[in-house]
Amino acid sequence: MSLLVIQLPERRRMGAGDAVASVPPAGSAAIEYRYLTSADGRSVQAQGECAAALLPAATTVIAVLGDADVSWHRIVLPKAPANRLRAALVGVLEESLLDDPEAVHLALAPGATPGQPTWIAAVDRVWVARELARLEQADVRVERLVPMAWPDDPPAGHFFETAAGAGADESQVHLSWAHADGVACIRLHGGLARALVPEPALPGTRWSTTAGAATAAEVWLGAPVAVMTPAQRLLQASRSLWNLRQFDLVARTRGALALRDGLRRLASPAWRPVRWGVVALVAAQIVGLNFAAWQQGELLKARRTALLNVVSNTYPRVSTLDVQRDAAAVMQREAQAQRTLAGKAGEGDLEPMLQAAAVAWPADRGPVESLRFEPGQLSLAAAGWSPTQIDAFRNALRPLGLQAVANEGRLVLSRARPGAAS
Repeated sequence: MSLLVIQLPERRRMGAGDAVASVPPAGSAAIEYRYLTSADGRSVQAQGECAAALLPAATTVIAVLGDADVSWHRIVLPKAPANRLRAALVGVLEESLLDDPEAVHLALAPGATPGQPTWIAAVDRVWVARELARLEQADVRVERLVPMAWPDDPPAGHFFETAAGAGADESQVHLSWAHADGVACIRLHGGLARALVPEPALPGTRWSTTAGAATAAEVWLGAPVAVMTPAQRLLQASRSLWNLRQFDLVARTRGALALRDGLRRLASPAWRPVRWGVVALVAAQIVGLNFAAWQQGELLKARRTALLNVVSNTYPRVSTLDVQRDAAAVMQREAQAQRTLAGKAGEGDLEPMLQAAAVAWPADRGPVESLRFEPGQLSLAAAGWSPTQIDAFRNALRPLGLQAVANEGRLVLSRARPGAAS
């Protein structure tokens, strides 16, 4: 697995003497990103600064926000459904936010529990969305968005210079102070830093500094301070459990991104022959299916015409309308009429059904006491028959194409329908 960690440029804040034109446009190509790559997430493999389009590829991409770009708020997490949670957070934080609530992006601490105190991170929504969109336009998919520092215990203090070059004095050095009560990014020069940082420092406090701020940090602290390069601090931040891509900034899944990339490639000029080929293939399939359906329809029409001709030629006295309405019923009716005129018994007549009943009649039963016949149905008296005798009678009738149903002391015989149980 390869890891790419990117530091987002700090959000530009216009001072009193700044001109509006000094702020670069959102799509400025001159913006360069500090980055590092790692193979295991613990050691820096490569580092540098380049434009978004030149950033190296990696399986996982994490973007890190600067110390001063995130504000922190401690609240009791409201109990609200997921689709209304952000609105509930805005209601709780409305008086604490300096900007319009719609212009602020909020994110919950990892493992936040409703009804319990938790930390909320607040970021300029328009700015961070624009930065993520700029990276996405360069095909850099940021999966996690993490802060450089977050409320932590034991505390951590990091000194860094705001002016290029080593040996910066206190006026050019800032302190990022992350502790259990929040995060503060303050100028080392002056009394505010002394007021915020307890003296002596709490046990377990971790101190670090950039190389350029090392001298000022050691003088201010009165003790040696471990040097941490910007790349090492970025890698440390990437291991945070925080992820500010929440609510409307939730990262899209790899499947959605792959689908979007595939559609974009398919729409490119290089894929025009493929698009025409797909269109031709679909058109050929539609034409082929319609032609096959037409052939099947013609075949069915020919078979129906042949059947109607056979019935009409065999029974010329039957009207053509009756034949067209139900040729099979006409054939059955006319065949039965001719069999009756010839004096031959049909399958549903009395004689064949009596013969079948006689063949299947149990040997230990006397003559039938009474019978009743309707066309296609013969009812025989069966008072006193045991279930074994009834089952044997049914089994004997089944090969003859008849079924028997026991009903209130009688056995009703009829022609078995295909697939019907006896």
